[in-house]
Amino acid sequence: MARKYFGTDGIRGLTNHAPMTAAMAMKVGMAAGAHFVRGNHKHRVVIGKDTRLSGYMLENAMVAGFTAVGMDVVLVGPMPTPAVAMLVHSMRADLGVMISASHNPFADNGIKLFGPDGYKLSDEDEARIEALIEGDIPLAEPANIGRARRVEDARGRYIHAAKSTFPESLTLDGLKVVVDCANGAAYQVAPSALWELGADVIALGVEPNGLNINKGVGSTAPETMCETVVASGAHLGIALDGDADRLIVADETGKIVDGDQLMATIATNWAKRGKLAGNGLVATVMSNLGLERHLEAQGLGLIRTAVGDRYVLEAMRRDGYNVGGEQSGHIILSDYATTGDGLIAALQILAELVQAGAPASEVLHRFDPLPQRLKSVRYTGAPLEDDRVKALIAAAEAELDGKGRLLIRKSGTEPVIRVMAEGDDPAQVEAVVNRICAAVAG
Repeated sequence: MARKYFGTDGIRGLTNHAPMTAAMAMKVGMAAGAHFVRGNHKHRVVIGKDTRLSGYMLENAMVAGFTAVGMDVVLVGPMPTPAVAMLVHSMRADLGVMISASHNPFADNGIKLFGPDGYKLSDEDEARIEALIEGDIPLAEPANIGRARRVEDARGRYIHAAKSTFPESLTLDGLKVVVDCANGAAYQVAPSALWELGADVIALGVEPNGLNINKGVGSTAPETMCETVVASGAHLGIALDGDADRLIVADETGKIVDGDQLMATIATNWAKRGKLAGNGLVATVMSNLGLERHLEAQGLGLIRTAVGDRYVLEAMRRDGYNVGGEQSGHIILSDYATTGDGLIAALQILAELVQAGAPASEVLHRFDPLPQRLKSVRYTGAPLEDDRVKALIAAAEAELDGKGRLLIRKSGTEPVIRVMAEGDDPAQVEAVVNRICAAVAG
């Protein structure tokens, strides 16, 4: 069933423009609350947010919606997305809400929903909530209207949970770590957790003003983090995005380490310790072929999914894997979290660094990525159904066979086709992408 409001990661859009309005937020609260009011127990929803100015407006609107249908609301304030997922489960809540547009600019915002198990909602649940949004939602009787309260120790609960994933036998004493919190949801918890484990912390992006989230900081703009690592002589740099479910790392030379290298590091070392479930990991079609070859050399497998961390998690749960993620830095470690968690992933990387006793540039460089070229081309009509384009694609796949791979996919939000190729020969990769893009453009 096609969904009208929910995308691959909740509802998202420009604030005060449909669908991201206060009226819609209240309606989502009413619909989601009505859908999850089951049985006679007192129902509860946990609501967190990042640091966007619009978070105040949407939070209040959702409180009105949930209480109107009889749900009690627990407000935890600015918290990472994975912290909300964790709190939903630990507080025995029926539902969790994260108000965030992740790595988008401050003017955007979004609503992510989690079920009582701490996992993002299924397509079926989202479809039923959409149906309720479009209809008449039954309201609670006056005596049954919900209450709202703010929990002040939520940050401490999450910090404790994150620290518990770090080996008890280790500390971060003697390590200098730069952490860039993107002026976002982790601006308090991430530096605190690292400091409590013993690190010498240099914090960036920890002065949110409602308008500066992801602005020149964080995982989508890691240049300042990289420069600070080199200038300060730090051992590692960590950059999170606005809701802290994404991680990008810089080694001691200031070189970026992406999600593929981080997943390879974690999976390889967990395999050596007998901790890796599924004898491999799950990644998307965008992960580099170099990662796949590296894992094969270690006797490990790679399962690929469509782009989106929800698809990665679905495959992990279905097939019994405990490591998965995206090249962009969404890393899911299901032994510890029900969704991507940038801080927990960073702690696993730091643990490997401490145990190896070697520079990050050595520990985290697991493979040489193959040259990769990605181009987007606008189109009209149905070029992928054209016989000439089909023939070019088939010829390109045959040309790259054994030496690389080709990926072609339509954007889900605009009339764009993305053409990606990678292979051992960069000139060949470039030529293949250009040929196909020219044919698609007509």
